Amino acid sequence: MSGRGVKKAVDAAKTIDWEGMARMIVSDEARREFNSLRATFQEVDSTIRTKFCLEPEPIDWDRYRKSIGFRLVDMYKEAYEKVEIPKYVDTVTPEYQPKFDALLENLKKVEQDSLKETERLEKEIASFKEEKAKLSTMTADEYFARHPDLKKKFDDEIRNDYWGY
Repeated sequence: MSGRGVKKAVDAAKTIDWEGMARMIVSDEARREFNSLRATFQEVDSTIRTKFCLEPEPIDWDRYRKSIGFRLVDMYKEAYEKVEIPKYVDTVTPEYQPKFDALLENLKKVEQDSLKETERLEKEIASFKEEKAKLSTMTADEYFARHPDLKKKFDDEIRNDYWGY
């Protein structure tokens, strides 16, 4: 993983609102899955932070010279310094970044639609609760004022002498 990719991953991990997401979970099964996801994420995040961000410790050549011998250590040091480790060039991220960005755009749109639908359903539930509370004291005229389509249906049935049997 490139240094830039690690930085992006670390920055992304800081912006996750785990508590906010946990408050939205309703079922026990979803809560277990969420906790499993969170634990896995933290494990991967820890691996990224430790494995890919740290530089290796420098080799103490003098200590090895004292215990092994200078010729062998000098030979290893010379070979070690000749080794050139190529830098990782990220060719995958540019290929998938547009797809990921498109998914994020779609996710934001779906989230907004979901929030609007949730708001509409909450209003509908509040309306039903209000109607249920008033139902025991409501007159037929008050009910039909709220539901003119039912009043028309019942008036048509009475006018046509249809009594449901």
